[in-house]
Amino acid sequence: MIRLSKRLAAIASLVTQGNILADIGCDHGYLPIYLIQQQRIPRAIAMDIRSGPLSRARQNIEAYGLLDYIEVRLSDGLEALDPAEAQTVVAAGMGGPLMEEILKRGAGLLASVQELVLQPQSEVEHFRRFLRKLPFTVTKEELVEEDGKYYPMMRLTAGESDDLWEEIDYRYGKYLLQERHPVLKKYLYREKEKLEQLEEALRLADSASASRRLEQIRQEKRYVQEALQKYEFDM
Repeated sequence: MIRLSKRLAAIASLVTQGNILADIGCDHGYLPIYLIQQQRIPRAIAMDIRSGPLSRARQNIEAYGLLDYIEVRLSDGLEALDPAEAQTVVAAGMGGPLMEEILKRGAGLLASVQELVLQPQSEVEHFRRFLRKLPFTVTKEELVEEDGKYYPMMRLTAGESDDLWEEIDYRYGKYLLQERHPVLKKYLYREKEKLEQLEEALRLADSASASRRLEQIRQEKRYVQEALQKYEFDM
């Protein structure tokens, strides 16, 4: 039985039972292997733009005797996926801008997809704003800490929503805040400490640029404090 990292295990937990999976940027193929072994999904398509990782994925899939359940395809994003082939599309471990580009180019195909499970590695606030423009609704968010890094992820289901999002929702995750997620709380306190250190250092600087940066830091600190107010019943 394959063992996943904390990050991949959290991604796996967001995949709906019984759905056929398309894993975009599958790397070593561990996620679909795990989901098949756990009988969470009936089959999967493992896709990657690079032949090296795809070859390693195929070797791993073969080693676990799952070639009848997991197909490997060389694909630039969603290009090699046909309409209605998969109900769940996973994209994880890549930068937010790249993931955004993949989803934009695959917009037509996404009309036949029921669920997206996404884990952007960068520019998460901007990526959340982009997701609000898609015909999908964020229904679940998760955040894990692994080896000192924080990994936000989200599940979206087909259908638009008229939910209102505030600035802190885009910055830190609407559902993470609603659930008073313990890992987000830890992250917010870390950010608060870093911002306070920067604020103290900038107070000693005497320049126009330092003054502008100081005001930015204070605004960011206000957002963190606003988010931490969600946890006031835990404090």
